Amino acid sequence: MKIEKRGLGSTGFKAAVLGIGDLADRSAPLEQCVATIHRAMDFGLNLIDTAPGYEDGYSEAIVGAALKGRREGMFVIDKIDELDQPVAPQVDASLGRLGLEAVDLFVFHAVSELKQWERLTAPDGGMEQLGRVVAAGKARFRGISSHHPDVLQAAINSGLCDVVMFPLGPFCDRRYLEEVLPLARRKGVGSVCFKSFGAGKLLGDTTGYIRPLEARPRGKFSSGGKELETQPALPRLSVSECLHYTLTAGPDVALLGLSFPNEQDAAFEALCSFRPMTPEEMEETRCRAAVAIENNGPCWWNPAA
Repeated sequence: MKIEKRGLGSTGFKAAVLGIGDLADRSAPLEQCVATIHRAMDFGLNLIDTAPGYEDGYSEAIVGAALKGRREGMFVIDKIDELDQPVAPQVDASLGRLGLEAVDLFVFHAVSELKQWERLTAPDGGMEQLGRVVAAGKARFRGISSHHPDVLQAAINSGLCDVVMFPLGPFCDRRYLEEVLPLARRKGVGSVCFKSFGAGKLLGDTTGYIRPLEARPRGKFSSGGKELETQPALPRLSVSECLHYTLTAGPDVALLGLSFPNEQDAAFEALCSFRPMTPEEMEETRCRAAVAIENNGPCWWNPAA
């Protein structure tokens, strides 16, 4: 199939509706991870995300290796993890691990408190420093990722962000869907969204690939790349239900951390079968998600009430 592309805010880039999220896991050889990324690129995905803190630079090394000879036409996102430290040295270190002269977008990572955003926007703060990185040609755009709707609304309204990254899925704070996403659209700010599967936690005692949950780095879960002929014993959502929910919500890009070919296939099949959900179906999916995620650990992407 020909994958749908959407304008990424006002950047001028046409992004595939699915993006390649982080898949770094030091238990998996670099060559295997690169092959998994290439498989997604071959399907038509043209936006990829990484960060220095994802397995202590391993994610950036994987992305850099995957992009060798295939950089053209790819939108590359990297992150600045240390919000209170000088920006330029962090940028240079990331570009070195990637083996690239520039990326398309640098975002400040996990800006989830208003005071953090206020420090970033202070005179000679992080956003101003990142503006100099853009002027130097080491990135084309800037933005933030955040786990808090209030921070995201402040960032979008500031006019300083070209793209924002935030959670959007069946078990995500409703304000991301009802307030943040519409505001980003009105302001021409790109939206790259994650947590469609709730870090794997929405998929009950399996990951949606008929496989018992296996822990992955940073509190996520994976199928381990294996199939198992069992039926889930606990409430869960399917890959299709989760992804159809996010695609119905309609961000510019739904970023998915698909670590193995079987996980990619499940997502690609869900994309092929997509039809927009009705409001009633979305509400039912949210209710089932609340049951499925019970006792599956912290949901750090939702701010405390």
